[in-house]
Amino acid sequence: MIGPRLMDGAVALEPIDGTDDLPAGVSDDQDGGRYRLVDGPDDALFAYGPGPHSWKRYLFPARERLWRTRRDGTGFVIDEEAEVSERYAFLGVRFCDLSAMAIQDRVFDNGAFAEPGYGRRRAEAFVIAVECTRAGGTCFCTSMGTGPAADTGFDIVLTEVANGDGVTYVARAGSERGADIFQRLDGRPATPEDVADARSAVEGAAASMGREMVDGAADVLSRNLESRHWDTVAKRCLTCGNCTLVCPTCFCSTVEDVTDLTGTEAERWRLWDSCFSMEFSYIHGGSIRREGAARYRQWITHKLSSWHEQFGTSGCVGCGRCITWCPVGIDITEEARALRDSEGGH
Repeated sequence: MIGPRLMDGAVALEPIDGTDDLPAGVSDDQDGGRYRLVDGPDDALFAYGPGPHSWKRYLFPARERLWRTRRDGTGFVIDEEAEVSERYAFLGVRFCDLSAMAIQDRVFDNGAFAEPGYGRRRAEAFVIAVECTRAGGTCFCTSMGTGPAADTGFDIVLTEVANGDGVTYVARAGSERGADIFQRLDGRPATPEDVADARSAVEGAAASMGREMVDGAADVLSRNLESRHWDTVAKRCLTCGNCTLVCPTCFCSTVEDVTDLTGTEAERWRLWDSCFSMEFSYIHGGSIRREGAARYRQWITHKLSSWHEQFGTSGCVGCGRCITWCPVGIDITEEARALRDSEGGH
């Protein structure tokens, strides 16, 4: 069971044993380059926005061995990798992250080039979603069509309603597996008032987003590949890759071959990578994107524009993590808006 719990001053996604591990009465304050935990409604378990982790770290691990080989006489034998054994239940998945999972499904479950490890972990995962009843300072899922209400992709979904009488959870099943668990839960049938309160809380979150993406962002980015604004962004961007690490949809990786000191065994590992690293675009003769401006342009243009051509959707789900965890507070929504507003001046 993986769920939210307090760790190192943030709400992290870690193994949990029960509800006592959940961050009761905790909320957060998020803005560009800023994340702080603050007091939330008493007894509320999900009164915070997205933290630094996404569920990607379990479905698409940051480090995974692809194969291992060992010397056998004059040749080598490849050891068969064991079937993925992890079976996860995810508690507290927001709809922006459900949307991110759906995007990564299209990336990794794509026919002839499907990623088997991801596919097995994804198929086994039991997803308990939570609808957002509070928008974070950097959230903009409403303008991306990815929340805060959840309508698909879960086994069970909860809506947390906090009022003067305590906290109530309105639950509904979204799959046969969810319905089976649902029937075993203690509780009473939801009244029309319960449903109305839950709907009102989610609608309140939708109306109070901290950010908003400009309309037609894909076309804005594709029209501005040569904009001078990229140099303006580059003056602030540290090309640290934080945005790609916290992003729930980024899937770039590299491979690393290692051997033991005796030369009898070798392994190939897949590691997360980032289009912000100089080596990511390396081909014979050097890196294609040597300047920070080119690397930031690659990231935001792929995320908001060319992703549509590849996968039929935006690569951004409006979770706001890239804004919060950018050390200098670069805001993807503001950069898209600045590009739109600068059109015609070049």
